[in-house]
Amino acid sequence: MAPHDLRRPFKRPALSDQQRRRDLTLQRQAQSRRDAQQQARCLASTVLGLESQNIQPEQELDIEIEPEPLPDLHPEQEESGAPSKDLDIRDASKLKGVEARKWFARQLMLPEWMIDVPDCLTQDWYVFARPAGKRCFVVSSNGTTVSRQRNGCILHRFPSALPNGAKRRDVSGPSQSYCILDCIFHEPDQTYYVIDMVCWRGYSLYDCTAEFRFFWLNSKLGETGACNPPSFYHKYRFSTVPIYNCDQIGLWSTYTGAVPYVKDGLLFYNKHAHYQTGNTPLALVWKDEKCSQYVIDTDSKGQVPSQQQVVLELQDDGKLITSDDRPVTFGCLKLDFVQETGLHSGILLRFAISEGGLSIVDGKLEKADLLFLGKVNRARAFADSYSKVIFQHMVRHSPLKFDDLLASISSSDNQQNKPCDVEMGG
Repeated sequence: MAPHDLRRPFKRPALSDQQRRRDLTLQRQAQSRRDAQQQARCLASTVLGLESQNIQPEQELDIEIEPEPLPDLHPEQEESGAPSKDLDIRDASKLKGVEARKWFARQLMLPEWMIDVPDCLTQDWYVFARPAGKRCFVVSSNGTTVSRQRNGCILHRFPSALPNGAKRRDVSGPSQSYCILDCIFHEPDQTYYVIDMVCWRGYSLYDCTAEFRFFWLNSKLGETGACNPPSFYHKYRFSTVPIYNCDQIGLWSTYTGAVPYVKDGLLFYNKHAHYQTGNTPLALVWKDEKCSQYVIDTDSKGQVPSQQQVVLELQDDGKLITSDDRPVTFGCLKLDFVQETGLHSGILLRFAISEGGLSIVDGKLEKADLLFLGKVNRARAFADSYSKVIFQHMVRHSPLKFDDLLASISSSDNQQNKPCDVEMGG
């Protein structure tokens, strides 16, 4: 169906307060006064300073962080509006295992799953096809480049054409400069696809809008030669992804257009969003069978289980919560069961959603019928987010379809083009 053929109105019942949280996040963002420059320096120094660990995904990480501070880096971070999950270098250097994984995962801006269509998609959002691969930070500094996955493991250590990313005599720019890129490493073509820019030549972009960051990314990356084929001083190629305004043409092009990588869903970014670490409703991921190989979660054998499975975190009082900043409680284990099984607070547990399913009233979870399956592998750092659980539930029962997204845009455009009735005095 071509995008211009769709003109029916669209309104889907709210399954969460995702839109309200989007509005609140934008309000908090406008009031934020945290030191973003220090945040960028902290991350760059910690990523580069960790010793390399050859750890398999199924093994428990035991990372000793030995920071190699950047020039003039002050280890103490001033008290500001920064969330408590943002540690300074000295604190981060003491982390191991699960805590180290959690720290690194929280340095990335993690999209929520799209369960409610945002307001003003056409005016306020970008969309692009997400490359399939390994999400990671890439940091260039001190004549080397390091990519580190969200579990804390080094993916690659290599020379690159990024600023200060290789030991070359003809390097331009200050020797103390560093860069931080948010990337996805695409195995088939051995390319780092850059989906966001966090810091460029020491200039922090945390508090810049996505609109500015994407402009800066597309303007600056090509100037360095980082998008050129691999060479002696540039082991891996970098590439940007095509980014579109989320109107009907842009959404259609993203969904159906050819790209040089394997697609893994669509990413939506609010144009006004700053680079917010952790989960944010200002970035959203959406999938279906046409734009992603993996829409419904699979088990360890790659098979789709007959019942939806969820991972939740156990609390002291027996409550089972999601990984959101304001966790959602899905149920509660009896304390005698917790004691008998040797479970403890903070452990991640896997459950199946039984025949009772999920009961959602006015966008709030009322009840979840959970069946305990067991503990989760220790290599995992976080429980599922509420949006992921609901998205997976929707995929199995009432999916948010691509035609629904197009219809929502069409309905919004029609509302904007509708003439207003103005009462004239006289």
